Amino acid sequence: MQAHRYAIYLAPAEPFRTFGAQWLGAAALPAPADDDARRPAWVEAPAHYGLHATLKPPFRLAEGTDAGLLDRTARVFARGRMAFNVPLELRALRGFIAWCLGEHPEGVRQMHALADDAVRAFEPFRAPATPAELARRNPDRLSDAQRAMLTQWGYPYLFETFAFHITLSGMLAEPDLHDAMALLERLSAPLRDVPLHVDGISIFVQPAAGDDFMIGRHYAFDGTVTDGAGAAYLVP
Repeated sequence: MQAHRYAIYLAPAEPFRTFGAQWLGAAALPAPADDDARRPAWVEAPAHYGLHATLKPPFRLAEGTDAGLLDRTARVFARGRMAFNVPLELRALRGFIAWCLGEHPEGVRQMHALADDAVRAFEPFRAPATPAELARRNPDRLSDAQRAMLTQWGYPYLFETFAFHITLSGMLAEPDLHDAMALLERLSAPLRDVPLHVDGISIFVQPAAGDDFMIGRHYAFDGTVTDGAGAAYLVP
């Protein structure tokens, strides 16, 4: 069974996973205390993709590939890599709020290396972007380097333009941006000094066009593989 699109994401480990799922309004999890009635509108866009950091952006499978080969490639890619920790901090990034990398040169290097490797390793699975898909990236608003990435790789924020982030809101104008940041800072205060533990990658799947993304399978660096709700879409 093949999904409409696949993506190579980093699914945050605990305690970020539970907090982020609550913030995004995941099913079967209570809303955070001290809530704001505007939160559902703030999180509508990122909730569509699930709590994640992008390594290889969503793609349709290229001709000559299939879900089983994608699964086998992910197993080989992840197995034997070294886990690492990085600090996170809340930031406003291009008009939305995200957890971004804090000051930790070695952790930043390791995260960039993981993302760069993922972009290259899974590129054979990416069907070429359509003109409509490229247009949605608003190329006229991108820098020359970002447009070059978009043309070659189908996404503008890779390699030297890559900025690790775990998206927590859609694009917000003032005063919503200020208020959402203040609420997030207050609710996530217990996580302020907790590093993010990076110990694997995940394949997320979008079953059909317009559907929400879901975790298909998690591939830990120690070789452990854990199925998610969308595991059936990784069987050819």
